[in-house]
Amino acid sequence: MDSELRVDVVRESALAGRVVLWEESARDGAQGKTLMDAGFRVELARAQGRIFGDDGPRHVVFAAGFPAVCEQEFEAVRRVAAEAEGAVSVAAVCRGTEADVRQALASVKGSAHARIMVVVPASEAMARVMVHRTAREALDDGVGLVALARDTDDAVAVDVCLADASRADHALMADYANIVTSAGAGTVVLADTVGCQLPAETTAMFTDVADQADDGVVLGSHLHNDLGLGLANTLQAAATGVRVLSSSWLGVAERSGMVATEQLLFLLGGDPARAADVLGSPDGPSLWWSVPDLTRLPAITRAVSAHTGVPLTVTTPIVGTGVGTISTGTPFVHPELFQPFDPSALLGIEPSVVLTHLASARVVTAVAARLGHDLDREQARSAMHWVKERAYRTGRAVVEDQAFADHLDVLTAGRDAP
Repeated sequence: MDSELRVDVVRESALAGRVVLWEESARDGAQGKTLMDAGFRVELARAQGRIFGDDGPRHVVFAAGFPAVCEQEFEAVRRVAAEAEGAVSVAAVCRGTEADVRQALASVKGSAHARIMVVVPASEAMARVMVHRTAREALDDGVGLVALARDTDDAVAVDVCLADASRADHALMADYANIVTSAGAGTVVLADTVGCQLPAETTAMFTDVADQADDGVVLGSHLHNDLGLGLANTLQAAATGVRVLSSSWLGVAERSGMVATEQLLFLLGGDPARAADVLGSPDGPSLWWSVPDLTRLPAITRAVSAHTGVPLTVTTPIVGTGVGTISTGTPFVHPELFQPFDPSALLGIEPSVVLTHLASARVVTAVAARLGHDLDREQARSAMHWVKERAYRTGRAVVEDQAFADHLDVLTAGRDAP
């Protein structure tokens, strides 16, 4: 095997202070009642890698799936490993059993920068449920599985996810992180499996484990959103120095999901000074080998939404249908005062004026101009009253362009509107 393939680019990135996104929409997203077919997984992996150009494998681990689910899932993972090679680092996720580990290795075998992640219970309660043993015994088994994987195929990096870390003993996890890293693990991911942590608790967990772990241990985060704190908790983890950060497009994952990839990537990649403030490291190294191209985010999220059926709504942060839209007077005159960032400059989303029952005469005039009508003051006032009346009559805030255009044709022809 070419020695170049054995370089763990994820460890290399994290130890250099660069962010690595562990993408979960294809894997954990399945537990959110979505199913990506193999072709779309390949497309998504490639698209996410292109955000970082040639550095895609150093910035993205794409969890392609859980091969043990069924033959079709194994083949989907295998296809991503073969066809998205070079765009991202492809990973297969498995349970802590010898059979699952061997199957996961087979699903990504031969792919450059391939990885597997072994899920091991870290809390006493989770260990009893998952493997009917104590947490220490489950973790000891995990060490053996890492060694097995490395002995079987040393071209595939091995990561460990500590399930239910948020309810586990910090000293035990730090001790285990040292041992399993010595056995060959690339990263040790601490998971808030049930999304129960508060931000201060997240900070305490990652700080305590990192303080008691050796310098060579690379920690990662996998934080769910059940209390609506997935993003806040992930930023807290990053502020403690964690650079391998799990996320999922549109936040799709089990139950209430997890931190959304587009939100996390935007907050860490959209404004370097803001990111440095968030992470408390203004003098630290750059977070990126290649600056992410955020203009790719809207198209990716639209594709994920269309394929999975998870809606993009007017209130979806960063990439929702409300981003860049203006419908009322003062924002229309001074849009920069009513938005936290320039959607055109950062995301390639051009601003648009939407006609609603809140429209002022200026807004109505602007929409009319877009539709090819130059209204005088009286026509604008008449059209504004018509827009408001129609919205309330139909019970829908947005007045469609076609309906308004039909009205304007009548209004500007000098006839009474119907």
